[in-house]
Amino acid sequence: MDPDAALQLVKEGATLLLLDVPQSTLIGIDTQMFSSGPNFKGIKMIPPGVHFVYYSSSNREGNAFSPIIGFFIVAGHSEVIVRKWDQNEEKFVKLSEEDEERYGQAVRRLEFDRQLGPYMLNQYGDWRHLSNYITKAIIERLEPIGGEISVSSEPDSISNIPKTTMEKALAEQLKNSKFSRPVEKPERKGCYFTPIPRLIKHKGLSGHDLTNMNLDKTQVLETIIAKEYGGNENSLLGELQFSFIAFLMGQSLEAYLQWKLIASLFLGCTEAPLHTRSQLFTKFVQVIYYQLKFGFQKDDKNADVAEKGAMALLDESWLSDDSFLHILCKDFFSLLLEAPVIDGDLLSWTRKLKDLLEDSLGWDFESNNAADELNFEDDEYAPVVEMIDEPGHSGMDTSSI
Repeated sequence: MDPDAALQLVKEGATLLLLDVPQSTLIGIDTQMFSSGPNFKGIKMIPPGVHFVYYSSSNREGNAFSPIIGFFIVAGHSEVIVRKWDQNEEKFVKLSEEDEERYGQAVRRLEFDRQLGPYMLNQYGDWRHLSNYITKAIIERLEPIGGEISVSSEPDSISNIPKTTMEKALAEQLKNSKFSRPVEKPERKGCYFTPIPRLIKHKGLSGHDLTNMNLDKTQVLETIIAKEYGGNENSLLGELQFSFIAFLMGQSLEAYLQWKLIASLFLGCTEAPLHTRSQLFTKFVQVIYYQLKFGFQKDDKNADVAEKGAMALLDESWLSDDSFLHILCKDFFSLLLEAPVIDGDLLSWTRKLKDLLEDSLGWDFESNNAADELNFEDDEYAPVVEMIDEPGHSGMDTSSI
């Protein structure tokens, strides 16, 4: 890069200054992951906006790694964000405002410039596709107390949520990874995700209407958008993206389960995509398309880092032929591609998503197979009763989970 252009990017972009980082620590930002060397002190040239930072420290031998810890940041123009490694807690901590300002001035004087790695701008396009609906408000709404996302600090209650055999294997992989060493479980909650019901029960409805509500999740979708997000449909897409990133980069089992719930909610609608929410569903299919497209990428140059980090998760645990995604996508594609009238953009993106899954995974959406006969209520769709609009009840309560 031309030196003058690089200097301009350094001055205009944000900087993440990371002090006292132990050597061989895995450091990630967005879709990029590195192993820190002896002189590493952070990342420069970060485009303003939302980013996800994640890391995993190694033992002295370099053959075992702590569970991934990740956190979202909203970087401003020319902003300097400072974190310092706490040796006792084995994690990054914030500095006082006074110390952060002092280090910020040093960064702007380019005193740390040679010790800062550049943000790979050629990968920023992928990140934008994965995060374009995430806002500061979404992050503040969903992130755990303290902002740190880690499978080691997630509620034990998520282990009781029904999961497929493959997903149970994923849970074991996350909690007992060969790259992880035991850590003491802190007293800390997980993310504050929006409650998404699996099975709806509504007093006063006939059996026929109740069945229709569970077969077509349009009313559930509308209720969540109205009550949880004040009518802002993009916020639900932001939560879908937040969940995917926290799962894939942050190795959060809780986030995976939320991603699955939101995706299942969208894929379970029949009225909304064709009539009332066509534009929302076009955006939803785009979001899922870019998530899966990124997840399918295999970059041999980063294989060693990926094996140790978050990118090792996309295996049979998530994308098996009997997964919920295959089953629901088959019905969703059939609904949209056979509709007599459909929005042109939605049709185009649905075809792209179908082609991606068929080409990348070899999935067959045409013929019937044994997976189509699965009894969801014995598996990931086991009943979780939700009461909507009862007297004295507001929103959807998932305390029974």
